[in-house]
Amino acid sequence: MISISYPRYEPKIKKNGGKEYIFDTMRKRWLALTPEEWVRQHFLQYLTGVMHYPPTLIAVERAFDLGELKKRFDIVVHDRDSKPWMLVECKEMKIPLDGKVLDQVLRYHIILRVPYIVITNGKDCFGFSNCNGQVRELRELPAYGSSLPAGE
Repeated sequence: MISISYPRYEPKIKKNGGKEYIFDTMRKRWLALTPEEWVRQHFLQYLTGVMHYPPTLIAVERAFDLGELKKRFDIVVHDRDSKPWMLVECKEMKIPLDGKVLDQVLRYHIILRVPYIVITNGKDCFGFSNCNGQVRELRELPAYGSSLPAGE
């Protein structure tokens, strides 16, 4: 498991019609404040504020085709050549990060082909390197732009 120390973050939150909304600084718009969105916004703050991943190379909640199915990833970090580099799947805090969640993100990997995969529910976080069909658990998130170690 990867230990995450989230930075201090005070999101902009508003109420409208009895619902709460959070301002997404990446997408520059208000979104329904769901438990999963709360995790996604905090993890984005960690990626950009602590890990210094470039915000301009991060895509959030974009649709893609998985065979004949329409799917939507949570976060994809691209490398400096605009190729997908890390795929992040966010779940709400009460969802356990089990094999079912990992299977979901590995299905997305069939299309996106990233060297790094991360799953998080805000309190737990697991990362994996994926090279030549070998999936290995990470102890920490990689520095932005790093490549897989030799032999992986």
